[in-house]
Amino acid sequence: MNDGPDDVRHEHDLLDSAASRGSETVASPDAISMDEAAVDPVMRSGFVAILGKPNVGKSTLLNTLLGVKVAPISPKPQTTRRGVRGIWTDRAARRQLVFVDTPGLHRGRTELDAFMTREIRGAIADVEVILWVVDLRRPPGDEDREVARLLTGVDPSTPIFLIGNKVDVAKYPDEAMDLYGDLGPTMARTYVLSALDDPEAVYDLRDDLLDLLPEAPFFFPENVRSDQSREAWVAELIRESAMGHLRQELPYSVAVHVTGWQDAEGDQPLVLQADIWVEKPQHRPIAIGHGGRMIKEIGRTARKQLEVFMSERIFLDLEVVVRRDWRMDPEALRELGYAN
Repeated sequence: MNDGPDDVRHEHDLLDSAASRGSETVASPDAISMDEAAVDPVMRSGFVAILGKPNVGKSTLLNTLLGVKVAPISPKPQTTRRGVRGIWTDRAARRQLVFVDTPGLHRGRTELDAFMTREIRGAIADVEVILWVVDLRRPPGDEDREVARLLTGVDPSTPIFLIGNKVDVAKYPDEAMDLYGDLGPTMARTYVLSALDDPEAVYDLRDDLLDLLPEAPFFFPENVRSDQSREAWVAELIRESAMGHLRQELPYSVAVHVTGWQDAEGDQPLVLQADIWVEKPQHRPIAIGHGGRMIKEIGRTARKQLEVFMSERIFLDLEVVVRRDWRMDPEALRELGYAN
């Protein structure tokens, strides 16, 4: 996910949903069927894109909007690689928001970078609202100006909300908001908040978005919180753990591919098998660590998160595999699900 160092903390009171064992999506266990929803003749739904440069807190904002973690977060940029969709359904009001968390906009030369750029452009092409998230700890930089240029090409009828994030740790938030507001695109609304530490402000934003939805049927069943497969969700949490432990450039060349899923039986735990891809042979011993310490620590951190979210014991079997220059290999990207 594209979040700052303070965003690595996880709010366990928000973990009210787990990855469905038999389903192909991350679902809320306490959801009711559409037939049980409050009787209201008008059903409304729509898409909201979350956009911004790397490391501004987009994924933390998405997770707080949903009340459950569907997107990975890390102190390192480029954590989010695909457009993760998170779904919030207000059953009583018969309204559904589909949030699209986009990768951080940055310049790159790999096929993966090109894929991420296409994800961003596709996400803002046909949505009801765009949330442009900025980091109030810093003034606008080149990547922020790149986002602003992209937004100036958006259909003028699509409202853009400027979301000033990390206000709790910003020294000059008002001045920063003025600078971001002067970059170019017209802002329909502005919000100043902390996606990590002020959930009530995030919920107010969500309520405002619910009021803007057009009349339309729901795009997803009411119990679904994300369009990710369970394997993709697990892979992203493992990759988040790897990015948190590995240093320098290695985290950006790491991918995770879930190769096995065996549901728990009796007293046995759920068994998950996954390969951690690295691009060069010399990266493999770094990812494994002396005496296997690094891979064990990556697995321990990932398993702890997975057990909290899934509410069951897990045996996590990780292997480090060399997949040469996978970021430049279209076939490898398709295997990982990074394909348009």
